[in-house]
Amino acid sequence: MISAGDFKNGLTFDMDGDVMQIVEFQHVKPGKGAAFVRTTIRNVITGAVTEKTFNPTEKFQEAYIERREMEYLYSDDNLYYFMDTETYEQQAIDSQHLGDGFRFVKENTVVKVLSYKGVVFGVEPPNFVELKVTKTDPGFKGNTATNATKPATLETGAEIKVPLFIDEGEMIRVDTRTGEYMQRA
Repeated sequence: MISAGDFKNGLTFDMDGDVMQIVEFQHVKPGKGAAFVRTTIRNVITGAVTEKTFNPTEKFQEAYIERREMEYLYSDDNLYYFMDTETYEQQAIDSQHLGDGFRFVKENTVVKVLSYKGVVFGVEPPNFVELKVTKTDPGFKGNTATNATKPATLETGAEIKVPLFIDEGEMIRVDTRTGEYMQRA
């Protein structure tokens, strides 16, 4: 059991049969009245974000999220197939559980599959991936204003903004959490 006074960012707990994750919390001690904990929580299954206040003495059952390393194999329509790196079992996951960062994942990449009580609710790609630029306009000398960018299409089909000096065929490093160009690979 965990009390609301012990909340930390990223903590998962069971509230009324739903698995919630703390996005942000703040302990508030007003001059008058009792202290309370103001939180922003996210339902890990549906993705819904809510703001809620708790009494610091309220108790909740901690929810353990299973994170298994699996290798992305291929996709077929809305199903994406993954292989457990330890047992070599294959599992199909619907595209609605993949998340925005998955657009930077190419085949044979190891990702973390998130599940609660055997139900898969998300896929966590690696924080940084190295991808090849397949299509972008050429950069011209003299176009060097501060932080000038141009659109580029990557080998996974994702589109991001890259600096003007990046050309087609180059390998770049991308942050999957923000979708931003980091550096040349």
